Amino acid sequence: MSDFTVLDLLDLDLKEHNHLDLHCIAGRSGLSRKITNSKISRPGLPLTGFFEEFAAESIQVFGHGEQKYMDKLDREKRTDTYAQLFDHHVPCCIFCDGGQPTGPFLRLAEETSTPVLVTPLLSADFARRLYGSLGEVFAPTMTIHAVLVEVFGIGVLITGESGVGKSEAALELIERGHRLISDDTVRMKNIGDSYLIGMGENPTLAHHMEIRGIGIINISTLFGVGAIRDKKQIQLSVHLEEWDSTKNYDRVGEEEQTDTFLGISVPKLLIPVKPGRNIPVLIETAARNERLKKLGYYSAKEFDQSVLKWLESETARNVYYHSTDEEQN
Repeated sequence: MSDFTVLDLLDLDLKEHNHLDLHCIAGRSGLSRKITNSKISRPGLPLTGFFEEFAAESIQVFGHGEQKYMDKLDREKRTDTYAQLFDHHVPCCIFCDGGQPTGPFLRLAEETSTPVLVTPLLSADFARRLYGSLGEVFAPTMTIHAVLVEVFGIGVLITGESGVGKSEAALELIERGHRLISDDTVRMKNIGDSYLIGMGENPTLAHHMEIRGIGIINISTLFGVGAIRDKKQIQLSVHLEEWDSTKNYDRVGEEEQTDTFLGISVPKLLIPVKPGRNIPVLIETAARNERLKKLGYYSAKEFDQSVLKWLESETARNVYYHSTDEEQN
């Protein structure tokens, strides 16, 4: 993770329900201070003078309770703990619920170049959004050569050797109403060791595609903004390879294969490519099948059970008719 600063936090391009709605009201000269982790601290105890185990390297979030206690300190002129707080060189202080600190706190913030930010969001809601945003900022990251598309709501990562037809398959999927996240390079992030988020390595170039024989095309211009999205959870990995006649490919789908990225396993399918095979339709079918699996329905297992029932019924009939023939003889 490259250096992430308070100014970067203010500039995070978060949409709608993730928007932090932050504004700086003091300490602007310290906006270059680094934020080094995704933790936040509620400095209730430090305001009372207890600084043991104080998480000074974390963002300090002041909710309704902390602000009421600060009002009491101001009235009683017991604001010496403010100076102790700023002596720890915290990254920044954020006041929620639309509240603002009073003069003594703001003066010390300016003197120590400590950014003070405010947001109208309730502290619980703000903390949830901030945890999610910083968790993604500081998440382990890797970049691979691949294409990422959303097919029927499933994030499908398409990998394969250069020239195998990844971009062409993605282009036809887009024509069929699906959405492109990134072509050529995909940056993946491990979110809380729970799932992978994929996006373009370069947001400016992510929604462009290189098609051999045509050149560079802009997907949002050609197909509209409904054909793209910025990021998507990776839920299925599809690897394309040239058809190898000497290789035995799985025809039933009983073997569950996975790809592992950043320690997280993703279901994997190997699709051999040869003339006459409609790869986009196969990827659509794979995405539909993955959705069924998430609902608890496994086509291969259901097929196995049907075959077993048929075999058991055949065996039972054979035993019955064999026994009847012996009795007649």
